Amino acid sequence: MLTSDSMSLLWLTYLGLSLVVLVAGYLALAFLPRLLRLPITGMVAGILWIPTRFRLPLVEEGEFYTGMAPAVVVATVALLERNGAVLMTSGLLVAAGALLGIAIGVLLAWRLRHDGPPEEGTQGKRKQKDSESQNNSRRQGRSGEQSRQQPKRREPKIG
Repeated sequence: MLTSDSMSLLWLTYLGLSLVVLVAGYLALAFLPRLLRLPITGMVAGILWIPTRFRLPLVEEGEFYTGMAPAVVVATVALLERNGAVLMTSGLLVAAGALLGIAIGVLLAWRLRHDGPPEEGTQGKRKQKDSESQNNSRRQGRSGEQSRQQPKRREPKIG
């Protein structure tokens, strides 16, 4: 069950909190253009979501607890414990997650920046507007380009 297994509940809680952090961070960066906002958010997501294995010694001699945790958490604990080997491997995973997040953010920003091909209905409306503007220009005696002389203004006559 979900509530009886504390590790799955811990991971779900971590996932929910990291989503809150990502959404709040994305909204806080609203002053930046999307081309910068998405890679920064992707970098933070990559840092938060890359998992790694860890191994902790237990109280009894020779026994260890092995599990999975976010690489940034393992790197932070290794830094506090001054454990260089673990810090190196988890730090490299954090850097790889950051680079992967930046790459995905740039791809997403580039993909959202370029719209797909216009729809047929849009092209039909555009052609209709162009033909209407050409018809109006012919009625006004301009044949498509602007005339140099302003047409004589006619005031309405009252009475």
